Amino acid sequence: MSTTEQDAEKETDADSTVWELPPSSKLVYKVLEYEESMTQEEIAAESRLCPRTVRYALGKLEDHGLVASRVSLTDARQSKYWIEE
Repeated sequence: MSTTEQDAEKETDADSTVWELPPSSKLVYKVLEYEESMTQEEIAAESRLCPRTVRYALGKLEDHGLVASRVSLTDARQSKYWIEE
């Protein structure tokens, strides 16, 4: 299997997993897909979801291995989230 076929298969697996999740998780995933790396606060502003809902959605996405996070280098009180490759 070529690298492009593997990438396409991986995207298909991620997409099918995302669509099994709650609507808030789908929205957060799509926001991260378009905007790259963001904090919870930035995701909440962009998606217009309340912070608690964003936190829940990110938890679901992280549980399924779709999103990764790391402490922000500019503000250690926040974490940056991105789609796991």
